[in-house]
Amino acid sequence: MKAITIHQPWATLIALGEKQFETRSWVTKYSGPIAIHAGKKVDKEICLEEPFRSVLAEHGFTADNLPTGAVVAICQLGECHEVMADFGNYALIAEDRFYIGAQEYHFGNYESGRYAWELLSVKPIDPVPAKGQQGLWNWGGERDASRT
Repeated sequence: MKAITIHQPWATLIALGEKQFETRSWVTKYSGPIAIHAGKKVDKEICLEEPFRSVLAEHGFTADNLPTGAVVAICQLGECHEVMADFGNYALIAEDRFYIGAQEYHFGNYESGRYAWELLSVKPIDPVPAKGQQGLWNWGGERDASRT
């Protein structure tokens, strides 16, 4: 299965169903099953800012108890939409198809020219330790042998 490594708290926000798009500087033509891997990096400062702090707290998380170095969810990677315009508190994606606003906007980087990867049918899983990589990578569902 394809996987992508995402820093915390963004990986957990995806697993919780609170973040529906992952924004990247690069496009992918891949669509299908994808594992969401929480990297080892936690942005502790952003975890204290709104809406991050309150959304994480609603689910019992803080910067200190987010899982790292593990796959935390499985989902379907749908369409990859180009960000057409960023208006500072909302963005237009996919050539006039729809706007990203409110909380979702704050959970991504919607600068013009970036891409919003649509994440569908997200299923959180108990964290499975795994070593992440840059870009899309293959994950076989196994625990990282060096961490067991």
